[in-house]
Amino acid sequence: MNGKTFVDTNILVYAYDLDSGRKRQVASGLLQELWEAETGAVSPQVLQEFYVSVTRKIGRRLLKQEARQIVNTYAPWSIVVAYTEIMDAFRIEDMAGIHFWDALIVASAARAGATRIVSEDLNAGQTIAGIRIENPFAGA
Repeated sequence: MNGKTFVDTNILVYAYDLDSGRKRQVASGLLQELWEAETGAVSPQVLQEFYVSVTRKIGRRLLKQEARQIVNTYAPWSIVVAYTEIMDAFRIEDMAGIHFWDALIVASAARAGATRIVSEDLNAGQTIAGIRIENPFAGA
C-alpha cells in the first residue's frame, strides 16, 4: 500500500462498537493493517467525533476513560489542522459539492499526505482532490 490512509470517524467507531458485527471485524482488521504498515492518519475532528459517538451514541457505550485511552492510542496518527485546511475545505466543498465537514476530512487527508480515505460516508470510488475514497464494507 502506497501513501497514507486517512481513517474517517465511522471506521474507528465500528472497530470499537461491540454491536456492529461484521463491520467491527472489517474495521478492526483494517486498523491493524494500518498500524503494521505505519500508514494510518486521522485528524482532531475524527478523534473528537469518535469520542462523542462511542460515549453517547452507540448502544453499548464506552466509559469515558476507555474512550479517552483509545483517542490517546490514535494520537500519533493525528495531523495538525490549520487555517489553511479550512480554506482548502471551502474550496473542496464547492468543487466536489459535498458538506463542509466531509470537505474538511478531505483537506485533512491531503495535509496528511494520504492517497486514500476509508469511509462509509463519502462516495466510494470517487476521487476528490487527488485522494481515492474507499468503503471497506462494500461487499462485506
